[in-house]
Amino acid sequence: MSVTHPTFRPSQDARPAPGRRLPAVLALAVAAALVVSAFGAADPTTWVLETVWVMLGLPLVVLLRKRFPLSGLLCGLLAVHATVLVVGGHYTYAEVPAGDWVRDLFGLDRNPYDRFGHLMQGFVPAILVRELFVRTSPLRGSRWLAPLTVCACLAFSAVFEMLEWLAAVTGGQAADAFLATQGDVWDTQWDMFCALIGATCSLLLLSRVHDRAVDRLTRPVRD
Repeated sequence: MSVTHPTFRPSQDARPAPGRRLPAVLALAVAAALVVSAFGAADPTTWVLETVWVMLGLPLVVLLRKRFPLSGLLCGLLAVHATVLVVGGHYTYAEVPAGDWVRDLFGLDRNPYDRFGHLMQGFVPAILVRELFVRTSPLRGSRWLAPLTVCACLAFSAVFEMLEWLAAVTGGQAADAFLATQGDVWDTQWDMFCALIGATCSLLLLSRVHDRAVDRLTRPVRD
C-alpha cells in the first residue's frame, strides 16, 4: 500500500500567513523613527554610526521579503531593536533620558542604556540567527542549534567591539559618544557579557514560540 506524504515547499512558496501586513507596517514605522531621530541628534556622527545597522538592514529585509520572508516574531523583535538603536543614536547612549531616570531611581553610577543596548544585541540577533539556521540548514531539532546560535551572537558582539576599538583609534576623543564607556575600563567585557546573557535568555524564553512562528510561515502543503 502506498502512502502519500505531504510535500514541503520552500519558504518563498509558502502560503501567506495571517497578519502578513505586519512586517510592512513595522518597516514603515522603523523608517519613520529613523528619519525623526536624525533631527536634532546630539551628535550627527554618532547618529550615523549607531543607526547604520538600521540603514543597511531595513532595505535588505524589504528587498528579500518575497524570496525569504521573515517570521512575525522576528519582524517584531527587529523593529524593537531598531528602535533601541535609533534612540541611542539620537541622544547618544550615555545621555538617553530613560537611562538617566533608571540610574537615578536605582542609584547607579552610570546610565545603563548602553548595557541594555548590548543585551538587545544578543537577544534579537539570537532569533535572527536561529531562524536562518532552522530554515537553511539541517540544524532544526539538533542539540547544536542553541550553542551555535549563541556562539554566532557572541562572535558578532566581538566584531562590534573591534569596530568600536577602530573608531577609538581613528577618532580619538571624537569617538567618546559612540563608545559610551562612561569611564569603565571593563566596558568591552561588559558589553560582550551582556550580549551573551541576552542571546541565552532569548533562546530559553522564545525558542518554542519561534518554532511555532516558523511553522506558520513555512507550513507543509498537501498536493
